[in-house]
Amino acid sequence: MKYSLNGATIPMEAKTISVQFFSNNTTLGSPSISQKFTEKLRDMVSTQTNLALMKQNGDLEFEGSIIDYNIAPVAIQSTDQAALNRLSMTVNVKFKNKFDATKNFEQAFTRFADYKTSSSLSAEEDNLLLEINRQLTEDIFNKAFNNW
Repeated sequence: MKYSLNGATIPMEAKTISVQFFSNNTTLGSPSISQKFTEKLRDMVSTQTNLALMKQNGDLEFEGSIIDYNIAPVAIQSTDQAALNRLSMTVNVKFKNKFDATKNFEQAFTRFADYKTSSSLSAEEDNLLLEINRQLTEDIFNKAFNNW
């Protein structure tokens, strides 16, 4: 095993990592959510590991798709009106480790962020996605490299 400064456990043999483009398989999500999520995951593995990022066929590989993107009311007020809306995003992730198949996984990860109903999704979406993508990529990174 190889340990990096952030506590991530990476096989010593691993030199490269690839993060495939995560397609948007939802009906609601804006066209940019795939690009934003994929870039955030690529940035995370680039900054948190010393592995070389490849377009495909890395020693370690991430691939998958965005499978759910929805808005639901939360925090109902006494007037039967929601004070907050919740934007949720679910990503299905396949992780492959060429050196240790026991570390491979396929799992759906879901995160959300809330915003006031007095604001529109289009006004809030960029900031909400920043937070959701940060949480999702941390969860995915931790599953792949911190053995939780």
